[in-house]
Amino acid sequence: MSLKQYQREFIEYSIAQNILSFGSYTLKSGRKSPYFFNTGKFNTGESISKIGKFYAEAIESFHELVYDGIFGPAYKGIPLATSTVIALSEIFNKNIPCSFNRKEIKDHGEGGNIIGSLSGKILIIDDVITAGTAIRESIEIITKNGAKVAGVIVAVDRQERGTGEKSAVQQIEETYGVPVKSIVNLEQIIKYFKEKEGCDEHLTKMEEYKALYGINS
Repeated sequence: MSLKQYQREFIEYSIAQNILSFGSYTLKSGRKSPYFFNTGKFNTGESISKIGKFYAEAIESFHELVYDGIFGPAYKGIPLATSTVIALSEIFNKNIPCSFNRKEIKDHGEGGNIIGSLSGKILIIDDVITAGTAIRESIEIITKNGAKVAGVIVAVDRQERGTGEKSAVQQIEETYGVPVKSIVNLEQIIKYFKEKEGCDEHLTKMEEYKALYGINS
């Protein structure tokens, strides 16, 4: 499993900007994780532009993702979807529409809870999948509006078991029959550290965490 150039750049940029950070983090599950990925720190013009390019590169690398539009669930998914369609236009000359939902239904003007174009095959963009609740809500929104889900792409797949033996990503794929892809996954982050000198502490802790909670891949 080799790292593509955009994946390597994504990891390096995320570390440099403290988006991917290392320490001891208590997750919602109660697990103590040695790393944390926070897309909320993609909050400047430069970083938002970069994350869009990383998503666009990943989307183009997965040829099985056939889609007509991109959907970003409120709230974190809104800038992610917007920056991604800009990157797809600027880098790959693809003019792809995007959409997102409102948390509250608007009862005046155009009304409804969807902004943008939501038709055809829709690719969902989000940051990470933890329990999969937000993705399930997005799938429901898309199907209720008469569109189909083409797949899901996230920034980082933690490749971590949920309450059972499968991860939320695997459960989404099996339940809805759609592919779930990521810019990088935990195995690829570990591979990156194996190739770097002076990262033994991070590497050891991440491998220990994967041994405890990782899925059987």
